[in-house]
Amino acid sequence: MMKAAVHTSYGAPEVIHVIDVARPVPVDNEVLIRVHASTVNRTDCGMRSATPFITRLFSGWRRPKHQILGSEVAGIITAVGSSVTQFAVGDQVFGVNMADYGSNAEYVCMRESAALTTMPPGLAFDVAAAASDGAVLALTYLQRVGLHPGQRIVVYGASGSIGSAGVQLAKHFGAHVTAVCSTPDVETVRALGADVVIDYLTDDFTSNGETYDYVFDAVGKHSFRRCRRSLAPGGAYLVTDLGFLWQNPWLALFTSRFTRRRKVLFPLPAYNKEKVVLIEQLLANGEFRPLIDRRYPLDEIVAATKYVETGQKVGNVVITVHTAD
Repeated sequence: MMKAAVHTSYGAPEVIHVIDVARPVPVDNEVLIRVHASTVNRTDCGMRSATPFITRLFSGWRRPKHQILGSEVAGIITAVGSSVTQFAVGDQVFGVNMADYGSNAEYVCMRESAALTTMPPGLAFDVAAAASDGAVLALTYLQRVGLHPGQRIVVYGASGSIGSAGVQLAKHFGAHVTAVCSTPDVETVRALGADVVIDYLTDDFTSNGETYDYVFDAVGKHSFRRCRRSLAPGGAYLVTDLGFLWQNPWLALFTSRFTRRRKVLFPLPAYNKEKVVLIEQLLANGEFRPLIDRRYPLDEIVAATKYVETGQKVGNVVITVHTAD
């Protein structure tokens, strides 16, 4: 048996209960991970509440298909399936299990081929757990446009999980980065390596006369209409949120087909091993460090979820599970 944060119905954070459930058993192509740390993120909250309602197409129409949430994980492999060759018992690993979730628990199984890799030596489990989802999402967008040295990018929402990863990854690709955040987070974001930091409570980057190759809206709170004049010819607005009535995917389809000067891009996230391997290299080289706002034990996951839903978190909210071997 093991402890896990389980929800059997949709609703407020209180539908989550930490209870004893059967420990998973890995099949031939899976590994069993003793979870040391996981996270609660916006995707978890949307899956739990079925918000927006269309989420039920993926999460289960009448009741949750994935009753144990948590996509990010860091821990130690305790068993491997008979066909596993890339990992061994005792390996410290981290990654993101977006297909099956399940890491808000003491143990989780993942496929060997999933977005999973070994941890850099000496990296803390809580840091590793927070390093995957936001960075994979940011990489999806930056690799989609082929960001390269000399280009100029705005990262809007630079203090969040995706945005803070986006700032650091854009610098890795050699871009000039303008980061936008609120007053309390200016110095935190500046320390991430941004070339320019703008406090949106006092300044508006869309009215400063500058133009950029890309505007990366990492929180879905801006709009193509508001920032299009800040885009250079051929530039793109990169957005991570569906928008009202799914307007952003429709805009992406329309602008890519009928306009060439400025467009909206809304690529589907690609969670794969290649991305987490790159993230592992950046962690090892000191080029990337996820921001961690708060840490909660598994038993306090309801409180952690409520905090995430305030929309005020800086970086990531980590769930600590096992703290010692």
